[in-house]
Amino acid sequence: MYENSYSREQNNQFAAEFSLITDAFKHQQFAGADPASPEVQALVAKHYEFILQFWKPTRAAYKSLAQSYILPTGYRDTYEAVNPGLAKYHYDAILIWADQNLL
Repeated sequence: MYENSYSREQNNQFAAEFSLITDAFKHQQFAGADPASPEVQALVAKHYEFILQFWKPTRAAYKSLAQSYILPTGYRDTYEAVNPGLAKYHYDAILIWADQNLL
């Protein structure tokens, strides 16, 4: 079980930051940007930087996290509630970024 030792204020800040990143992905998806585009890849870099606040995933671990976005999980449900297809869009973008930037 995950224990959250962050303050309420920190958790609110994390949620707000994550929401901004997710909304930016949604806007790129709406605009028809390819997941490999520089704009979307910059968003993945922001997402990875956000994740680094909690753990430092390897390429395989980050790609596993991305896989949870397309499997029947709460992550997928959250992304799909923002916009249909967003989970797969984010997944595709992460795979590209991870292969180019992580060991």
